[in-house]
Amino acid sequence: MAQLVGQGGQPIVILPEGTQRYVGRDAQRLNILAARIVAETVRTTLGPKGMDKMLVDSLGDIVITNDGATILDKIDLQHPAAKMMVEVAKTQDEEAGDGTTTAVVIAGELLRKAEELIDQNIHPSIIVKGYTLAVEKAQEILGDIAIKVDPENEETLMKIAKTAITGKSAESHREHLARLAVEAVKQVAEKKDGKFEVDIDNIKIEKKEGESVEESQLIKGVVIDKERVHPRMPKRVERAKIALINDALEVKKTETDAKINITAPDQLYAFLEQEEKMIKDMVDQIVATGANVVFVQKGIDDLAQHYLAKAGILAVRRVKKSDMEKLAKATGAKIVTNVKDLTSEDLGYAELVEERKIAGENMIFVEGCKNPKAVTILIRGGTEHVIDEVERALEDAVKVVKDVMEDGAILPGGGATEIELSIRLDEYGKQVGGKEALAIEAFSDALKIIPKTLAENAGLDTIDVLVKVISEHKTKGKAIGIDVFAGEPADMLERGVIEPVRVKKQAIKSASEAAIMILRIDDVIAAKRVKSEGSGQGMEGMGGMGGMNMMG
Repeated sequence: MAQLVGQGGQPIVILPEGTQRYVGRDAQRLNILAARIVAETVRTTLGPKGMDKMLVDSLGDIVITNDGATILDKIDLQHPAAKMMVEVAKTQDEEAGDGTTTAVVIAGELLRKAEELIDQNIHPSIIVKGYTLAVEKAQEILGDIAIKVDPENEETLMKIAKTAITGKSAESHREHLARLAVEAVKQVAEKKDGKFEVDIDNIKIEKKEGESVEESQLIKGVVIDKERVHPRMPKRVERAKIALINDALEVKKTETDAKINITAPDQLYAFLEQEEKMIKDMVDQIVATGANVVFVQKGIDDLAQHYLAKAGILAVRRVKKSDMEKLAKATGAKIVTNVKDLTSEDLGYAELVEERKIAGENMIFVEGCKNPKAVTILIRGGTEHVIDEVERALEDAVKVVKDVMEDGAILPGGGATEIELSIRLDEYGKQVGGKEALAIEAFSDALKIIPKTLAENAGLDTIDVLVKVISEHKTKGKAIGIDVFAGEPADMLERGVIEPVRVKKQAIKSASEAAIMILRIDDVIAAKRVKSEGSGQGMEGMGGMGGMNMMG
């Protein structure tokens, strides 16, 4: 309970009982510590030699991964500053698709360096100003050192995809997976005003256990996890004319409650006959357009199934809206809201529509579309954990290929870019001068955490390797980074270790914004936690704000 003593020694209660408050240096120290613990947690996963984490949730479900965004998403963090680090990873993942671990590790190191400056009695406001100047300069340098590439050059795109997959569990199949990612992105890319635009929602990823990862394939069309509605329908339709209907093939109920009085048997017969005729008319309408495959977003009446099967039409019901949109993009069909409006011009085309059994479940494959703007990657793998990690690797690869196709610019990986930034920011700090120069120098130093961590995770002598790399970087050029496999400096461009400019720009921006936000906090007021139902225990304070118990 926070209180002041008023006149006459009477206490004035300001905050309710059970509230925790940390002010000034205490607040900064605890927040920085929380954020750094999160950064340390994911730090060991960075790079090709990074380790994996096994995450077990409250239900006992297991996730094994070294994907920064996934790890932070699955950990139940309670500390507010720790949660801010999760936001860094989420933003990085949404904006650039890769580099989540890099962003979080840099944010943690920026805070560690800031704490050293605070200990030297440098005010957080000065550190914030120095960091802001450093970020602006870093973005400028990144634009300056970026290497322009042809966004359609397959070799470059393959290198980008392989770099994103390296270090994940799926690395042994990186050549095959990188090819799938590049082909998928190139297929759905659209050119507008001379620039590429890629909507990765048009790349559907389906997972099925069984077979090996090498059996994963790209289908130039759409795979739907459904089966035909009637066993008498054809399993395979070649040269398919496809109708997409966002409606139910059944007799609609009236909007209001209606009562029908039937007094004679022939009236009932006429009523049922009328219902049957309405359904038959719907099916006849579909048959008249020449469609031989129908995808329906809602239900299909039993009688409609019978008539469709009789007409030799393959029908699928309850198809997700997102899948309907992908089918439209892949086949060129138009989604029709009312069956009566369906014409032969609304139909799409595919070489083949077939129901296949994959891992004991039926799936519908729509293949051989002319120029599909929606494709599907079907992932196979021995176990659920394997295919989940392959999916995460593929998603990263797809996103970085999209970044390069849209921006047409790359940077060397392996810590080369961070070393170049560090060297140039050091020079910039000397020009700025004053106390801000100390913060810019701290920022420059913090960036070295990336090459340092890469070396550390590969079991190399960190100081020795770092000194060698920086020395060669200064003499041999900005592409020199750490080859973690050989344990020595190497030209990253020659080794094919490259990353999109967007990933680096966003990582530095996200990391510094989070660090600056945490540094500006000098007072933490935490309300008493509500009692958790069933346990009867009140969770005091801020979920371990003082004791740093960050993981629930």
